[in-house]
Amino acid sequence: MAEFIAWVLVVVIAAYACAGGTDYGAGFWDLLAGGAERGRRPRWLIDHAMAPVWEVNNVWLIFILVIMWTGFPTVFQAVFSAMWLPLALAAVGLVLRGAGFALRKPTRRLAQRRVYGAVFAVSSLVTPFFLGAVLGGVASGRVEVGTTASADAWANGTSVLVGLLAIAATAFLGAVFLCSDALRFGADDLVDYFRLRAALAFAAVVVLALVGLPVTHDDARYVWDGLTGGMGLLLIILAAVAGLATVLLLWRRSFGWSRYTSVASVALTVGAWGFAQRPYVLPTSLTVAEAAGAAHTLRWLMIVTGIAIVLVGPALVLLYRLDTKGELQELTDADTGAAGTPGDGL
Repeated sequence: MAEFIAWVLVVVIAAYACAGGTDYGAGFWDLLAGGAERGRRPRWLIDHAMAPVWEVNNVWLIFILVIMWTGFPTVFQAVFSAMWLPLALAAVGLVLRGAGFALRKPTRRLAQRRVYGAVFAVSSLVTPFFLGAVLGGVASGRVEVGTTASADAWANGTSVLVGLLAIAATAFLGAVFLCSDALRFGADDLVDYFRLRAALAFAAVVVLALVGLPVTHDDARYVWDGLTGGMGLLLIILAAVAGLATVLLLWRRSFGWSRYTSVASVALTVGAWGFAQRPYVLPTSLTVAEAAGAAHTLRWLMIVTGIAIVLVGPALVLLYRLDTKGELQELTDADTGAAGTPGDGL
């Protein structure tokens, strides 16, 4: 049961990395869109593309927390004790990001829109970086049961590298999805705009991965060994193939299929990390079996997880399907309560 729950956790992390990561990537390109006039069109597309699903994507984060603290309470305590600062910063970024995105659209004053937009965009970098830094600290074996909080746990070579990789991967996902969204919303001028940025983001991922080879070899040797052999290596190769296929599909303007291959590249990378750490949840100090909660707790967790998959899974699939087909309607000013006021546009 513990092994099964651990793999469910890996799958849910992959789902959040892909779904939430796409939103973070959109925020990254929002930050780099330029000034008010130059960035008006890209930001318009980002608002329209994200609006139907951005809150739903956080469901995966809730799943991660529930499974982690219920199924592996020892790991939950160890990670949150040693990594409370980066996790707190990621949580603050998550909240500010949502507030900035939600408040920017109905606001009519240009100065306020700039403030909310900046909060949304900067937080879209902060949150994935610190979440990646936490994963890097765990992968490098710096977190054990009883480890006290310290900067070394997350401000090290592996953590910084994984944090930057998280930003680059989300930027890649965001740009790929925005290519398709630009076509769907009739913004033909933005198709090539985001196609170029998807290629640049993929190049950044490749460069960071190459830089990470010597870093992880010296600093996270157990995970390195897992990624360079067995199932870990196979999944990394498949992830690289999926990434290259995405770039090729974008070049051929097959934007629908490019979404699937980009998601596959990120999901396979997360799966490779899961195999690389096996059988540990905290390399090399705590195995899955040692970290698991009580047997009756795991049984109930499996039952609840199964019910959640049956009830929530189809709804999420339908929502994503309707969104990609353009069937979801945009909120109007009447829905949001926004109205013109004196001084709008200042």
